[in-house]
Amino acid sequence: MELWLFVFLAVISIVSALGVIIQRNPVHCLLALVLTLLALAVMFIALDATVVGFLQIIVYAGAIMVLFLFVIWLLNLQAETAPTGGLALKFFGTIATAALVAELWTFLLRPHLKVKYVGEAAGYGSLTALSQKLFTDYLIAFEATSILLLAAIVGAVALARRQPTQRESAQGSLS
Repeated sequence: MELWLFVFLAVISIVSALGVIIQRNPVHCLLALVLTLLALAVMFIALDATVVGFLQIIVYAGAIMVLFLFVIWLLNLQAETAPTGGLALKFFGTIATAALVAELWTFLLRPHLKVKYVGEAAGYGSLTALSQKLFTDYLIAFEATSILLLAAIVGAVALARRQPTQRESAQGSLS
C-alpha cells in the first residue's frame, strides 16, 4: 500500500471515529461509524485482504449498522441537549486519556521493533479457508454471537413498546 493512501485512510478513520464520540445525534454517530468501517475496509482491500475487506463492508457497514439504526429508531433516541457528565465523569475520562497517551508513548519510544515476516500457507485468506475456520473452530462463538444479536433485537423491541395509559385502556374497554 502506498504511504499517501495509508495516511489518507488513517486520517479519515481517526476523524470519523472522533465523530462517533463527539456527535450528539445518534444517527450522525452511526453515519460516522459507517464511514470509519468503510475506511478500514478500503485499507483491508489495499493490503490485498479482499475477502476481509468485502466482509467488513457487507457484515459491519451493512448488516450491523442497519441493526443499530433500527434500535435507534425503535428506542426513539433524541440528540442530547445538555451535557450529562459531572465532575467524576470528567475526572475518570481524564485519567483514561492519560493512560492511553502513556501507552502510546511507550510503544513509540521502543527503540527498534523487529517484525519477522512469515509466509502464509497456500489458500490463506480465501473464502474457503475462512468459511472452514468459521464453521469448524469458531462455530460456537459464531452461533453465540447470532443469539446475542437476536436477544438485543428482542430487548430493543420490548423497551420501545409503549405501555397504554389508563385513559387508553379505559377507552379500549368501553368499545
